[in-house]
Amino acid sequence: MSIPGRKVRLRAVEEADLPQLQAWANDEVLWSNLGGWRFPTSFDSIRTWFAGLKSDPANLRLVIEALEGGALLGTANLVDIDWKNRHATHGVMLGDPAMRGRGYGFDTVMAVMRYAFDELNLERLDSDIIEYNQPSYRLYVGKCGWTEEGRQRRWHYRQGRYWDKILIGVTRDDYAALVRSSGYWT
Repeated sequence: MSIPGRKVRLRAVEEADLPQLQAWANDEVLWSNLGGWRFPTSFDSIRTWFAGLKSDPANLRLVIEALEGGALLGTANLVDIDWKNRHATHGVMLGDPAMRGRGYGFDTVMAVMRYAFDELNLERLDSDIIEYNQPSYRLYVGKCGWTEEGRQRRWHYRQGRYWDKILIGVTRDDYAALVRSSGYWT
């Protein structure tokens, strides 16, 4: 099974994807825009992570493929899924800088939201953005219907200083309104 978008297909991580995922895991520029702390990642670490994916129903990890040409573009996830309260945390990473700004991120977020709300019956998704990552802010809040719900001041240490963590979220109703107003899936 895969999760289709208009420009992308989201699918399970396969062993053949691991070399590219390791390269992205070690890309300092890429990770400077993402939350969390990263250490150099060995191929053995990637294999161990991959082996754990099979038995983790609270964390869905996917790769993003371009529908046209099948290029591996990045990763998307729904993690910390709370099945009782019907919410999860979402993230997306486009690994190749040349693929950014071409609609792949937007289509990925839309496909994840459709899957989360229409298939998994979740009520809301949460995420966060480092305050200087304006492309992600414009994608989520400006285009995908997410709302800034708060800030944790001076949360991330990057580039020799502290930056705020911007907390964002989207509900099933927000998503439905976006689809109605944009006609994206029609």
